[in-house]
Amino acid sequence: MNGAQQEHVALIRDLATTMEPVPTGYPTRIAPVRADAVIFDVYGTLLTSAAGDVGVDAAEDDERAFRLALADGGWPGVAPEVSGRAVELLRREIVREHTVRRRQGIEYPEVDILAIWRRVLAGLSLAPPGPGRSLRRLSISYECRTNPVWPMPGLAELLRALRGRVELGILSNAQFYTPLLFSAFLGKDPEALGFSPDLCLWSYREEEGKPSPTLFRRLDERLQGRGIAPADVLYVGNDMLKDILPAAQVGWRTVLFAGDARSLRLREGNGLVAGVRPDMVIDRLAQLLQILQ
Repeated sequence: MNGAQQEHVALIRDLATTMEPVPTGYPTRIAPVRADAVIFDVYGTLLTSAAGDVGVDAAEDDERAFRLALADGGWPGVAPEVSGRAVELLRREIVREHTVRRRQGIEYPEVDILAIWRRVLAGLSLAPPGPGRSLRRLSISYECRTNPVWPMPGLAELLRALRGRVELGILSNAQFYTPLLFSAFLGKDPEALGFSPDLCLWSYREEEGKPSPTLFRRLDERLQGRGIAPADVLYVGNDMLKDILPAAQVGWRTVLFAGDARSLRLREGNGLVAGVRPDMVIDRLAQLLQILQ
C-alpha cells in the first residue's frame, strides 16, 4: 500500500462510527451444501451500510456532508449557496453519465466517481485538483459521511475460517474506495484476507454494475477456467434483484443475507424477481459455516 492509500485508509477510519445491524425477523433457511467457491456482495452483506449499496447508487445527498468533504479534500470555506447547488449537480452528472452509457448499449452503467466529482467542481467554478487538493479525499469523505459502513459481526472470523478452504471472490457495485474499506476495518487488503484478485469484480473497473448479467457471466467464465462448475459456486448477497436473480441465472447457488433491516432488499412487487427464491437464507455471517460443512 502506497502513502496515498495509507492516508485514505486513515481518513476512512477517522470518519467511521460503529454500526450494529438491525434485526429483520426474516426466517432463515439453512442446509449443508458442497461449494468450491464463495462469492460475496459487499454493501449490506459483508458491511453494514446505511444505504444498502455503494453511495453513488443509494445514499442520501447531504449539503453539510458536501461542505465537510470539500474541506477534507482541500477546498475549505465554500459558500453555502455553492454547496446548495453541489448536491443537485452531483446527482445530475451521475444521471447524465448513465444516460450516455445506456445510449451506448450498456444496460446497467457504472460511473467513475472521480470523473463525476471533477465535473461537479468545474460546474461550481472551484479550483481543479492540485497541490493540497485531492479528488480522492473529497470522494472518500463524502461517501463516508452519506453512506457510513461498518463490518458485519463475525466478518473477520468468517474470512479466517474460509481462507484456504474455498476460493473466495467478490462481485459488487463499488468505487475505488471500496477495497480500501477492508484495510480500514480489518487491517488487510482483500487479497491478504484470502480473496483471489481475478475473482473480484468491482463495478467501477468493469464500467457496469449489478444486476448486469454480463458481470455474472464474466466471473462465471473465470471460475469455470479454474475447473469450478456453476453448481459448486455459492453467492451471498442482500438484494433479490441485484444479487440473487443474476446469480441464479448463471446457475450459482444463492444465499440471501437477511441480517440487517437497513439493507435487506426483497424487492417485493418487482416483476423481475417474481418466483425467484434463494436456495438459502441467513441472518448471521457465521451461518455460512453451517452451510459449508
